Amino acid sequence: MKSLDLIRDLIAFDTTSRESNLELIDYVEDYLGKLGVECLRVYDDDKRKANLYATLGSQEKSGVLLSGHTDVVPVDGQNWTSDPFIVREADERLYGRGTADMKGFIAIALAHAPEMLERGLEIPIHLAFSYDEEVGHLGARRLVEIIRDMPVRPAMCIVGEPTGMDVIVAHKGKRKMRVHVRGLEAHSSLAPQAVNAIEYAAELIAYIKSMARRIEKEGPFDDKFDLTHSTIQVGVIQGGVALNIVPNSCVFDFEIRHLPDDDPNARVAEIETFAREELEPAMQAIDPGTGFTFEDIGTNLSLNIDPDEDIVALVKRLTGRNDHGKVAFGTEAGLFMERAGIPTVVCGPGHIAQAHKPDEFISLEQIAKGEDFMRRLMDYVCGDG
Repeated sequence: MKSLDLIRDLIAFDTTSRESNLELIDYVEDYLGKLGVECLRVYDDDKRKANLYATLGSQEKSGVLLSGHTDVVPVDGQNWTSDPFIVREADERLYGRGTADMKGFIAIALAHAPEMLERGLEIPIHLAFSYDEEVGHLGARRLVEIIRDMPVRPAMCIVGEPTGMDVIVAHKGKRKMRVHVRGLEAHSSLAPQAVNAIEYAAELIAYIKSMARRIEKEGPFDDKFDLTHSTIQVGVIQGGVALNIVPNSCVFDFEIRHLPDDDPNARVAEIETFAREELEPAMQAIDPGTGFTFEDIGTNLSLNIDPDEDIVALVKRLTGRNDHGKVAFGTEAGLFMERAGIPTVVCGPGHIAQAHKPDEFISLEQIAKGEDFMRRLMDYVCGDG
C-alpha cells in the first residue's frame, strides 16, 4: 500500500487542536513542492496554525476538491496501549491518534499525487487541509472565504471523513450554547435565604434532558440517518467553591445536533422560555439580580445535498456503490455547500466509531478501499475513467 509511510509520518505530528499544526503543514508543503506544486497557506490570527490549499493540474480550470482536517482530539486521560503518535500495526490495523479521523484520507490523497501529475490531469484536483476542525471548523471557515472569492473555484468537493467509504449526502448540524446562572451566595446553614446557582442549573438541565427524551420519542425522524432524530446533551458544567457556601454561579454548555430540517433556534427558544418563566421568578423573589444568561458559542452547518447532484453520482461510481446515507457527526461539508456554493459529499476510509477513543485505528482493508477509490478518481481526472 503506497500510503502507509505517509500515514506513519502524519501521525507522528502531534496536531492536537490546542497545538500548532505548522510542522505538519511544512512537511506537506515540502512534499508537494518537490512535485512542483505551489501551495497557499491561510493562517489563523496568531500564525500558529495554517490551512494549506494546493492544486494538482491547471489552476485555470475548475475541478474536484479533496478536503480534510489536520488536527486531532486530545489523548489526555485515555488508556492507550501504545504511544498514540507512533503508528502501531497489529491485527491488520494501524493504531494511532488520527489514523481514522482523518490523516488516513490525507495520506492516501498525497500518496497518489505523484502519479496523477505524471499521467497529466485533464480535471484538476484541489487539496484543502485545514486546522481546528475538532473545535468548530475554525480553519475551514477561513479557508472557505478564500476559495469562495477565487476566480476559478472547485466544481465539487469530497470531504474524506471516516464513513467506511459509504457515500454520505447529509449530516446533522450543531448549535452550541453556554448558560450562565447567577445566584446569591450565603452560608450553607442559611440556604433558604440564598439562590443556589447549581440547583437552578440542575433544574434547567433536567428540562433539557426531558426535551431530549421527547424528541427521541416524538421526532421528527429521518430514517436515512444512522441516528434518526435530533439530540441534545449537556457536556460541561462548572460551579461552586466549597460545600458550606451556597454557590452564586454555575456555568454549563449544551449542544443540539439537529437534523437539517429541524430548527435548533426553536429548541433554544423553548429552553430559554422555561428558564425565564418557570425558574427565574422564584430566584428573583429572593434577589432581583439573579437569573440566566444564554450565550451562543458556535454553529456548525448541516449538510443536505440532493442525491441527484453530479458529485453524488461521481462518488457512487468511484466507490462502486448505488446507495447513499446520512450521519449524525458533522463536517466542514456544510460550509463548502452554503458559504462557497460547492456541491459536496462526505466519503472516506475508516469508521467514526473508532475515532476519538483510546487505541483509535484504521483497518488495512479500509486503507485498501481508500486507495482503490483514489485510483478510480485518478483515472477520472486523468481522462481514463
